[in-house]
Amino acid sequence: MSKREQMSRPLFLGPRIKRLRRELGLTQQAMAQDLAISPSYVALIERNQRPLTADLLLRLARTYKLDMSELAADERDDYAQRLTLMLKDPIFAEIDLTSLEIADIATSFPGVAEAMLRLNGAYAREQQALAGLREGTGADPATDAAGETRRFIARAGNHFPALDVRGAALADEIARGAGPVEWLRKQGIRVRFLPGDVMMGALRRYDRHGEQLQIDDALPEAARQWQIALHIAYTAMRADMAALVRGETFASATAAQLVRRTLAGYGAASILMPLGDFARAAEARSYDIATLAGMFGVDFERAAHRLTTLQGVPFFFLRVDAAGNVSKRVDGAGFPFAAHGGGCPLWNVHRTFAAPHAVHTQWLELPDGQRFFSVARAVTQGGSAYDRPTVTRAIALVCAAEHAPRLVYAQADTPPAPTPIGMTCRLCHRAQCTARAEPPLGREILPDDYRRAAAPFAFADG
Repeated sequence: MSKREQMSRPLFLGPRIKRLRRELGLTQQAMAQDLAISPSYVALIERNQRPLTADLLLRLARTYKLDMSELAADERDDYAQRLTLMLKDPIFAEIDLTSLEIADIATSFPGVAEAMLRLNGAYAREQQALAGLREGTGADPATDAAGETRRFIARAGNHFPALDVRGAALADEIARGAGPVEWLRKQGIRVRFLPGDVMMGALRRYDRHGEQLQIDDALPEAARQWQIALHIAYTAMRADMAALVRGETFASATAAQLVRRTLAGYGAASILMPLGDFARAAEARSYDIATLAGMFGVDFERAAHRLTTLQGVPFFFLRVDAAGNVSKRVDGAGFPFAAHGGGCPLWNVHRTFAAPHAVHTQWLELPDGQRFFSVARAVTQGGSAYDRPTVTRAIALVCAAEHAPRLVYAQADTPPAPTPIGMTCRLCHRAQCTARAEPPLGREILPDDYRRAAAPFAFADG
């Protein structure tokens, strides 16, 4: 729509005016007095039964010190786009609504549009919660310490500037002091690398009496440096970590410990991979994870996880074992992931175990049309000695499709067609999916007495 057309059409901003009034703590009577209009006229504007005139728009901006350009921005195009996105869900596949009809709803009935979008959002949240309950894993905060930790990290956007600043300063001190072992020696702590039988199963142990930091001598160099950096984070960044959780109330001691461990890991990463240096290297090397790992002396998983803390490309990070158990998740990039139950088998993160040393890339498309790009690889921990067990897990980094060209993995001339995936079978309404494990919630299954399709289930309309 042209700017002239936007300027010529009447401005209906009812929901926005009502929201503004409530944010200001005003009644309709009080707002009417402020604007020198009648309370009934305020009510008509809020119900979109009267347009907002230019004079009234100016009065609103002057009276409440608002940015007029933001206040005057028309929500109808936004409503139309959001409704279009919502209606791409396969559950609406049999409903034929044209773009003109969608635009008409957004233009003539913005309140109805808002109600539909809220209802759809509530439906999606309830579906996810119901899927979790079906798995017998109700969200009890007292027992879901991992979930509480993820929410704490998510509230901060997985970004803790105080730790990054402190970590960069420590990294500079350590570099000037001939490395972390020498730096610790100057703090009065001796670092010793000891055999596994002496360590008695520990990878790292701090002997307070002897002022010794003891490290398992069978660990590879990257793992040794990580354990030393963790000790420095726990000691030199103690006050910084305490400040971040001050005022927080956790449902259990386990949740508090997990948050502290997570912050210590963040601090160790900020020492080994200082934010500024790492961000510049990531851009210069097009987010090549293996290259970044080599440059900063860390393993593939640490480098991939550190990318989620940058403020450049937003990433979703996942670590999962061969049985589908999620042991690490960093929410980002707007990528939906079921809190409970199995993931989508069409996402190739689950196939990395067959080729553990290869990087697997994949373009993904969700049922609502959103597209993402995934980079996955299997990683192995342990096994540093003959008799020690190894654990192999898959990790994945996912970003929105529009950011993918910045990654070395997605710089092909023509991207392949995206793989259609769902969050989890219980929440996916793709009727033709042959990989489906179970039917989605809220859909009736058709009998297969006389007809059996390739897909495991056929669904009734609606």
